[in-house]
Amino acid sequence: MKYFGTDGIRGQVNSKNINGDMFFKFGLAAGKYFTNLKKKKQTAIIAKDTRLSGYTLEPALVSGLASAGMHVFTLGPLPTNGLAMLTKSMKANLGIMITASHNLFNDNGLKLFGPDGLKLSDKIQRKIEILIDSKVTNHLSKPKLLGRVKRLESGTDEYLKILKKRIPKNFKLKNTKIVLDCANGAGYKSAPKMIQSLGAKVIVIGNKPNGFNINKDCGSTFPTKLQRSVKKHKANLGISLDGDADRIIMCDEKGSIVDGDQIIAALALQWKKKGILKGGVVGTLMSNYGLEKFFNRKKIKFIRAKVGDRYVKEIMQKKKFNLGGEQSGHIILGKFATTGDGLLVALEVIQALNKKIKASNFFNVFEKIPQILVNITVKDNEIIRRPSVKKSIKIANRLIKNQGRILVRKSGTEQKIRIMGESKNKVLLKKCINIISKTIK
Repeated sequence: MKYFGTDGIRGQVNSKNINGDMFFKFGLAAGKYFTNLKKKKQTAIIAKDTRLSGYTLEPALVSGLASAGMHVFTLGPLPTNGLAMLTKSMKANLGIMITASHNLFNDNGLKLFGPDGLKLSDKIQRKIEILIDSKVTNHLSKPKLLGRVKRLESGTDEYLKILKKRIPKNFKLKNTKIVLDCANGAGYKSAPKMIQSLGAKVIVIGNKPNGFNINKDCGSTFPTKLQRSVKKHKANLGISLDGDADRIIMCDEKGSIVDGDQIIAALALQWKKKGILKGGVVGTLMSNYGLEKFFNRKKIKFIRAKVGDRYVKEIMQKKKFNLGGEQSGHIILGKFATTGDGLLVALEVIQALNKKIKASNFFNVFEKIPQILVNITVKDNEIIRRPSVKKSIKIANRLIKNQGRILVRKSGTEQKIRIMGESKNKVLLKKCINIISKTIK
């Protein structure tokens, strides 16, 4: 697709697509597509993370939506799933999250949600792309039908009200110490407020956004700071979110990092025991092979989707599964949410641990197959189609056959080629990855 990638629209600020002019067109096109003539009032809601560029891009987006006849509510900084939940509860035509997720401040983008709170399908995205490239004047509303714009200050509280429904009224954390890293992002207000309300002693880091420090040496993509803090404060648990708080990486009381695969495995086991796991679990092509073997042993169905939590969700809906996610920490609790929510997942784990179970025991349920992930920055992601690259991938796959697997893909969110390899034979694994990476660099 021309504008949409794996997870919405994303790129460098003030570049080809991420600027005020294009955000006006995005807003106008999305507003036009989601106009519902059966509704008396056309509404859209907007949330954002803490990037400086949000101040320049949001007005342009609002202008486009209002020009299409949408009444717009702006919520300010709010986790992505908070935006998704409120889109549905407020019966809005659409919701738009201004974010570049786990990327650094110099990037920004959009994630779009329909009235059902779900991310848009490829089919809908293609239709919106046609509208983006069509004549602007075709989509402008009549002057008397222009939309109004209002700031909604209660967005965070409304989101937390929904989350609190997942917590028993008498539930309290006693003598529990938790380190929480908010990545200087969208969850910097809501996450501490929620967990502190449960009575835990919370050491909060990454909660002082300045427009530039989102995801910088903190959050789910940089859990080292979380590890250090857990050890320093002798905490029971560490929680690390990303810039828009739809990812979660955790840390046990020993200081060991717990990735998305380990969290999914532990929750699946917990839900199976409770009898609330429906159908099975959806992972991705990146999910560790050890996770697949674990589910096979436990007789839990496991299906791999394309990389991207919206693809995970699509298969969950199709198969009627209620748990899925990615190694990166996008985890969808289908019974309660339509997309990844780091804070919601954290609450689910916290409730399990309150039964005096140590985090290290809770998460230690399967043996991971050694995995190496190499990210190579490129000018053009289509380099993956070059004959020399294709040849190197074939050679590597031939070498590692029956001893592991190699996955090479272009990133849907960054100008990078990602090479993932798994094998117990680490020497062979490194050799295979080097064969491929040499043709890309």
